[in-house]
Amino acid sequence: MQIDELLKIMVEKNASDLHLRVGSPPMFRIFGKLSAIKDLPSITNQDSELIYELITTQVHKKTFAENLELDCAYSVPGTGRFRINVLRQRGTLAFAIRLVPIIIPTIDKLKLPPICKELILKPRGLIIVAGSAGSGKSTTMAAMIDHLNETESKNIITIEDPIEYLHRNKKSIIAQRDLGDDTKSFELALLHTLRQDPDVIYIGEMRDLTTISMAIRAAVTGHLVLGTLHTTSASQTIDRIIDIFPAGQQEQIRVQLSQVLEAVLMQCLLPRIGVEGRVAAFEILVATSAVRNLIRMGKSHEIPNIIQLGAQDGMQTMDQGLANLVKNQLVTRENALLKSSNPAQLLKLL
Repeated sequence: MQIDELLKIMVEKNASDLHLRVGSPPMFRIFGKLSAIKDLPSITNQDSELIYELITTQVHKKTFAENLELDCAYSVPGTGRFRINVLRQRGTLAFAIRLVPIIIPTIDKLKLPPICKELILKPRGLIIVAGSAGSGKSTTMAAMIDHLNETESKNIITIEDPIEYLHRNKKSIIAQRDLGDDTKSFELALLHTLRQDPDVIYIGEMRDLTTISMAIRAAVTGHLVLGTLHTTSASQTIDRIIDIFPAGQQEQIRVQLSQVLEAVLMQCLLPRIGVEGRVAAFEILVATSAVRNLIRMGKSHEIPNIIQLGAQDGMQTMDQGLANLVKNQLVTRENALLKSSNPAQLLKLL
């Protein structure tokens, strides 16, 4: 079974993901739902071994042999670019493949909150986009970076694992570094990035103590730092950042975070009404003086109340975001309720 042909089908069907496992036919995720394409045969062990040989380099093979885990990028000329995760299951190779769109969607096309245009033009600070895996965080970041690229002259450096959207220089210049191919670790890349005269630094995933620590350090020293986290609310994002540090450092980190944080955008995806595709709902936390004070005092549990009453500052709760999508007839009431953490509150807003 030819991997390039499967990837062409993936693009033709407008699938976001392709899953290949021995003993099962290729499974495509189309607008959030997994389905098989009629007449495609099941993947054999020979198929999976051949696919692995085609998509990997010697460096990739060495990494996979050491870790039994691999993230890499793969391109098919005339078709597209793909992010591939290789795993072992029941002694066989399996693949989770995500399509990386060639054209970067705009903030307006994605119907992102208008405040995204303001936030990305901040001269310094820390902006976090949070959400579960597959919630569109990378797409949101790509749209915001592209808006900056078209608006101002900046030196933008991204550190990604792997690179997803390919940016070209417009008003800004952009260096995109791929973990594994262009740098050995987020830690090393961030350390040296601070010596490369950056204006904006994008960290593909703030995944550990070292990365989060250096992100805050970069923001403290006057850079605009963008990053993503796998969290499910703005207040949980604050707690996650602080709790990852040893107890003896947490008070200092609260102070630093209260000084540099600009915003937290937490998002989830819902099926759109009437057309194929999905739209994002957002919880928006803007670092006002009240929010900074709560972070500094360790009272992040009070942040949801600030968000609920902070519309004049551009803030909204997830339920408020979901309600707006329903009122604008972009998503159904039923799908909005499924994504709500407080359905009773959402019904009241509706």
